[in-house]
Amino acid sequence: MTKPTRHRALDRSVERSAVAALLPVLALVPVWLLSLAVFWLPIRAFWQVPFWLFAVGHLALVVVMFWRPLQTVLVMRMLGASRATHDEASRLEPAWRSVAQQLGIRPRRYALAVLPSDELNAFACGGSLLVVTSYAIETLPRDEMTGVLAHELAHHLGFHTVALTLRQWLSLPIFVLARIGFFLQNVAAAATSAFVSHSTALSAVGRLISGLLNAVAWVFLSALLVSNRIAGRVERGSEFEADRRAVEMGFGRELATALRRVDAAHLGDDAIALPAWARGLVVTHPSARSRVVRIDALVRRQASRERLAN
Repeated sequence: MTKPTRHRALDRSVERSAVAALLPVLALVPVWLLSLAVFWLPIRAFWQVPFWLFAVGHLALVVVMFWRPLQTVLVMRMLGASRATHDEASRLEPAWRSVAQQLGIRPRRYALAVLPSDELNAFACGGSLLVVTSYAIETLPRDEMTGVLAHELAHHLGFHTVALTLRQWLSLPIFVLARIGFFLQNVAAAATSAFVSHSTALSAVGRLISGLLNAVAWVFLSALLVSNRIAGRVERGSEFEADRRAVEMGFGRELATALRRVDAAHLGDDAIALPAWARGLVVTHPSARSRVVRIDALVRRQASRERLAN
């Protein structure tokens, strides 16, 4: 028996957009180090841990986001996703088995998760996680779901999720400090109003403390916003690259049909319902219509090449 030829689109390779996606990660680094210093100072009072070791340790722990056993527990919990219910699995898994069978890969090599949401969407995360919204499972026919899953698989094959997952990990302490800052600012404002409103001097001090806490919180939150804005500009290319791979896998028409459904419903395909810390940390999609135009052109080109080869 001859050994089956590996599908060319399944070759893992670091694509240009995967490298460009490191830019928003670098933008986060200074504020990430500042946020770690805030957590490190109280720890240093009990354990003499050098700051550089504390930072390297936190960075090294990002491997848990890629390790399959923890990914299906930790990452899904962080995203608010979960394993498919029996009814959801009966809709989702046949489509995924079709993709896996056509491409010659083991279905269990990648993990499927469902994000409760009324938005038609899907995204790739971690080392092997494919997340689909519950509404997408309810709405998309099996053939269109195969196109969506092939597209998300392409993100993993192009290493698009590496920088994205790293950015999610570095964002966690920053977001926590921003939330703490806004909480303390509200507490300071409430305490000033309740206890020292009779004193002009004390009220001024209270407002000053509240304002400082608010400013500090916005420093951390602004870092996330800036990183997200950069990501929105540099990561759109990954969507087109994943679309190209999906076409090469043989799922171009199915993906284009699903995107036409999104465009016809006027759904914002860059809006993904995630927890507040992760919202905006996923790849920002170009418009469905522009993607369909490119996919149709790639499908025609592929069909032309196949006719010439035959």
